[in-house]
Amino acid sequence: MPQLRIAMPQVNPTVGDLAGNAELILGWTRKAAEAGAHVVVFSEMVLTGYPVEDLAIRPTFSAASREKVDELARRLDENGCGDVLAYVGYLDADEAGPRNAAAALYRGEVVARQFKHHLPNYGVFDERRIFKPGDTLDVLRLHGIDIGMVICEDLWQDGGPIAALGKAGVDLVVSPNASPYERAKDDIRLPLVAGRAAEAKAPIVYTNQVGGQDDLVFDGDSIIVNAQGELLARAPQFVEHLLVADLDLAAGGHATEGELEGLRVRRRVLSEEPLPRYEPTAEPTISEPLSDEAEVWSALVVGLRDYAHKNGFRSVTFGFSGGIDSALAAALAVDALGPDAVYGVSMPSKYSSEHSRSDAAELARRLGCHFRVEPIADMVSAYVDQLKLAGSGLAEENVQARARGMLLMALSNLDGHLVLATGNKTELAVGYSTIYGDAVGGFAPIKDVFKTHVWELARWRNAEAEKRGETPPIPENSISKPPSAELRPDQLDTDSLPDYALLDDILDDYVEGDRGYADLIEAGFDPAVIDRVFRMVDKAEYKRRQYPPGTKITFKAFGRDRRLPITNGWREGQ
Repeated sequence: MPQLRIAMPQVNPTVGDLAGNAELILGWTRKAAEAGAHVVVFSEMVLTGYPVEDLAIRPTFSAASREKVDELARRLDENGCGDVLAYVGYLDADEAGPRNAAAALYRGEVVARQFKHHLPNYGVFDERRIFKPGDTLDVLRLHGIDIGMVICEDLWQDGGPIAALGKAGVDLVVSPNASPYERAKDDIRLPLVAGRAAEAKAPIVYTNQVGGQDDLVFDGDSIIVNAQGELLARAPQFVEHLLVADLDLAAGGHATEGELEGLRVRRRVLSEEPLPRYEPTAEPTISEPLSDEAEVWSALVVGLRDYAHKNGFRSVTFGFSGGIDSALAAALAVDALGPDAVYGVSMPSKYSSEHSRSDAAELARRLGCHFRVEPIADMVSAYVDQLKLAGSGLAEENVQARARGMLLMALSNLDGHLVLATGNKTELAVGYSTIYGDAVGGFAPIKDVFKTHVWELARWRNAEAEKRGETPPIPENSISKPPSAELRPDQLDTDSLPDYALLDDILDDYVEGDRGYADLIEAGFDPAVIDRVFRMVDKAEYKRRQYPPGTKITFKAFGRDRRLPITNGWREGQ
């Protein structure tokens, strides 16, 4: 049976950095060539980074991208990688408009250019507005093997490219992907790719992007399956990695050209003779998927690290309140950036409890990060006295939060730190945050983590530390004590909100599942509680629009996934 050695560089590009991404491609292709690879498959739009959003409609950017891919073909050849067939995703454009494209580079030239056919227009994706679909498929014959290609969504959707390649009779399918992470995505990915391999009657090489881009994070998890859908190789999640595998392929003769499934299949021969038989290298690696909590933690760490570093920040600052949200954010920040890059600030008011102050200090001690105390009582008094806010309730309470926000932003201006907002998804859903107060900052690392999940992650992270013989990073008191904003005497979150376990159950149905009032009544929730939660969620849309971006980990995150009008007269159950 004919053989091919496949290399899959699972890499972390930066959107818009054509020069940097080109160097990334060149460096990883060299590694693949040194490993003896004949074919190297990069991720979707690796040259431009993904998603490019409206950069795609800038003619200067698409022209630069196309020019860079042509230059890259020449440079690969000049650097001794010309005999490696390299599939590189990039941005193209023609008279029809921008194209999500992938080029095949071989011996100094672009031997094929293929445009994505299925353009996703759901969830975080907006491709149908930006790109024009392709209607051609390029089959390249290398060493006697016919190789077809599908780009990301072309693999995920029924019909079209995969069906066409199956009818054409290709021997191998390569698939550049940029599939964003969400919880349990790896449980969906492998069965899907396995089913498509059976449909195509050929092995599939699925390379996925890794790394953070604004509020998205990509987990890698690149895989190879055979024509029967059996897993042959799997890359680890959330790290750059070169996956190399030797494939024995059943050559089925020459693939068919022409019109198939509404697509035009084109074929080009690069080399007809099969490779001489060679001894395969070590068995392909099959990395074990991470556990659910380890997967989420890795996503949050990578999302924060890449947002900070790709935007030029080397340090972060935020309030250490002694509560669970800031404690979890601090542990994440230290794992992402290191303790020396984390600057915690305790900002006690006259309502701050002694345990909150001591818990904040203990958190900093355990993490080994920077820590300072900046009391805000005098700052708050200046506002309260001038505006006569004493006893006003919410107005007086929010001055405290806004004084803290002002202080953090001043420290950011002074020292160049990225300010983190430490609110969770539950608070964001019901508007339980102070706009221009605890909502200030450039990034919100746990924005897509429900409150009950915050506690679960904290306990998991502490347990992982104990397994390694380390000090748990999060003080037990921060986990176990009743949550409170401490903006008035003896305040508890439950004064204003339902119990968090109940609240998160309702929010999961309403926000994640888009279930209506009648559905929740049928599910057994109390009508008065449903109505109260729905009203809080709907009224808080204006706050969510002004909240910093944060890493998406759920099926439906606020922002890209869920965009409702701020001015909105519709109410569920009315």
